[in-house]
Amino acid sequence: MSPSFTSLGVPAIFADVLASQGIETAFPIQEATLPSTLNGGDVLGRGQTGSGKTLAFSLPVVARLAANPKPRKARFPRALIMAPTRELATQIAKVVEPLAKAVDLRTAVVFGGVSQLRQEKDLNAGVDILIACPGRLEDLLKQRVADLSRVEISVLDEADHMADLGFLPVVKRILDQAPRGIQHMLFSATLDNGVDKLVQRYLSNPTVHEVDAPTAAVNTMEHHVFMVSNDDKKELIRTLASGSGRRIMFMRTKHHAKKMAVWLSKCGIPTVDLHGNLSQNARDRNLAAFSAGDARVLVATDVAARGVHVDDVELVVHVDPPAEHKAYLHRSGRTARAGSSGTVVTIATPDQQSDVKSLLKAAGLKVPMVKVTPNSQVVSDVVGNRAEPVAYVAPQLRSTASVRTQALTDSDAAGGRGRRRGGRGTAKANTGEAPRSRDESSGERRSESRGANASAGRGNERRSENRGEGRGYAASGGRGAERRGAGASGGRGGERRTENRTDNRSDRRADMRQDDRDVARRSTVPNRGSAASRNNSGHRQGSGAGSRPRGGNTIGEALGASKVEAAAGAGRGRGPRRASAPASSNRSR
Repeated sequence: MSPSFTSLGVPAIFADVLASQGIETAFPIQEATLPSTLNGGDVLGRGQTGSGKTLAFSLPVVARLAANPKPRKARFPRALIMAPTRELATQIAKVVEPLAKAVDLRTAVVFGGVSQLRQEKDLNAGVDILIACPGRLEDLLKQRVADLSRVEISVLDEADHMADLGFLPVVKRILDQAPRGIQHMLFSATLDNGVDKLVQRYLSNPTVHEVDAPTAAVNTMEHHVFMVSNDDKKELIRTLASGSGRRIMFMRTKHHAKKMAVWLSKCGIPTVDLHGNLSQNARDRNLAAFSAGDARVLVATDVAARGVHVDDVELVVHVDPPAEHKAYLHRSGRTARAGSSGTVVTIATPDQQSDVKSLLKAAGLKVPMVKVTPNSQVVSDVVGNRAEPVAYVAPQLRSTASVRTQALTDSDAAGGRGRRRGGRGTAKANTGEAPRSRDESSGERRSESRGANASAGRGNERRSENRGEGRGYAASGGRGAERRGAGASGGRGGERRTENRTDNRSDRRADMRQDDRDVARRSTVPNRGSAASRNNSGHRQGSGAGSRPRGGNTIGEALGASKVEAAAGAGRGRGPRRASAPASSNRSR
């Protein structure tokens, strides 16, 4: 009979938390390691996936910190737990958080693939237990967002997978920043590929606990190998996925996992995918849908082979046989967890027969290979009760027009992107740039033409206003010019920008514009031909009551007396120089 947690030295408050979750007795690896870890000793624990390693190190971490309470300090965690993947780090956090909350300890999870702003905020608020993936943690240490100088306990989970992923150098650099002589715990399903170097470097006289044989748990898993032709393989996959319970199908590549998930969904089987091409939010969303039962099938790569725990997974299918026996063990370990039973099926085509035999031999399994078709009885026995097909609903893609409309709506709510552009255009019109030509009449006529368009109707008025904002046109007859035209006093934003930019140059610009007005009124400056040529070619008329003469020899004759007066108050149009100074310049004088 398995012992209770309190009999192993676990404080009653944590035993109550576990009891509320339906966990009342310890698993073998917990029974073997808890007495040592609770006393502060270094432990090297090995057990198969799903054997309860996470709880075996979570309990001593939380219990030891709670027994020696200290005030939290920003950026300085007291315990560090490292895991190789985001999914495993998240899974560990789900186990640790209820225990830590019971004794007012704060936890944080850091991993890559997401913004680190939230993670920085958590660390700055003070953290007792930090659960991290090595890559992101090293980045935070280099940025001095985190500091390990106050760490009292460190845990390294799935150390062999750390080695497989090439994380051992990073792990060493991280652990070197922790104080010497602290408690270290190392847990893994297997102890090879350089894990022994970590043990020699950091663990001091560790207690070694090996629970279960390093082979698959034949007593809790039912293993099958189905030999099928290449033509029938796809239909066999659909049949195996059609059961009513949860099942995970492992593929070798990310592309095929995504493609298979879409195909099964179209076949009426709610399916989600999980692989490295998905963002962290998409991973969390798909895994939540699978856990909640909204999706019955999870098609995944080996990214889900470790750390993904979902209750009641009744079937694991190796659609693509793994390359090594350790991957087979970890994939298969997604079922038959925590003492429950499950079924594992490996699909093999004739050309994969020898590889599958070698794989099973390395895993310590003797499983007969059975030739099947999608309608074989042994396949139906594995599938069990079949679920009703579900109508496939294609993801709704937002059209370009709707995306642009939403962007414009958001822009208007935040002040308007177009409005900011208009502000820049108005500001540019008031910077006092050097004129590009001495012939002012063409620019003024274009300005009056814009004003005429603005006064023609509300639709034209709005367009004229937008143009006046974006390009700095001075329309003399339109409402847009009154509000936003350069030098106009009707618009607050334009007036403020005009005042800000003209006050610094008011004396020089006021003199220049006064000279221009004097010249216009005397009508003594001969036209150099550009305005006359444009008038003679049928240039559009302005917004005044009458049409302007075609061939005037002076500015006064070309515009007419009323136009000169209008130009004096309208400001600068598209032409190079203003006909009059803005109100702010007059005040400066």
